[in-house]
Amino acid sequence: MIFENLLLAVQGEVRQGGIGIGYWLVIGATAMVSMIVSGMLKSRFKQYSAIPLRMTGAQVAEAMLRQNGIRDVQVIHVPGHLTDHYDPLRKTVNLSEPVYHANSVAAAAVAAHECGHALQHQQAYAWLSFRSKMVPAVQFASTIQQYLMFGAMVGAGFFHSPTMLFIWVAVFAVTTLFAVVTLPVEFDASNRAMAWLERSGIANQMEHEKAKNALFWAAMTYVAGAVGAIAQMLYWVAMLMGNRRDE
Repeated sequence: MIFENLLLAVQGEVRQGGIGIGYWLVIGATAMVSMIVSGMLKSRFKQYSAIPLRMTGAQVAEAMLRQNGIRDVQVIHVPGHLTDHYDPLRKTVNLSEPVYHANSVAAAAVAAHECGHALQHQQAYAWLSFRSKMVPAVQFASTIQQYLMFGAMVGAGFFHSPTMLFIWVAVFAVTTLFAVVTLPVEFDASNRAMAWLERSGIANQMEHEKAKNALFWAAMTYVAGAVGAIAQMLYWVAMLMGNRRDE
């Protein structure tokens, strides 16, 4: 029913010559949700960064890797704030400066999460392997999206061409699928991080709950991104179907 209503609304926009208020409502709503989640993440990170822990983020990462038998992954620091990530090609856990040097609940949670990805890599976690295999397709799709968007901006008749619209939907589907596949990867890494923090005894019960909350809001940024991508995807599919009905 929701999709049928969206289809009818978009059909009206197609007849008027392109995207209209429906698209901007989707963009505005997803952007607002994203801003709220991002704000909560920054707030929680700042709050939990003030709670001291006996180990720095780098020490937490090194201990987690070592205790899980991973000795070929290096822990390094990178510039920026919340730029932490695991690089499977170079086999490095990259921690931002505030996480690498800080001895706080927030730093421990982030460091353990990135090591969770290293554990996934070591154990050939299926969703991580699938996401890695998608990277070339996503890079190609993103490049095509840029060209198509440029063509639309210069008035190339993008929204009146079923073929071009179909190509747009196809490449958008690839990037949307990537955003969805990222969800189980991120949630699983957080689960691995929290399980290890609990087993290791690094964080007491109060600190454990705060670390869990920090990781929850970090994961929610990916959820917001995926929901936004799906919402836009539904819009473009509705536009494609509306375009074809008017042929």
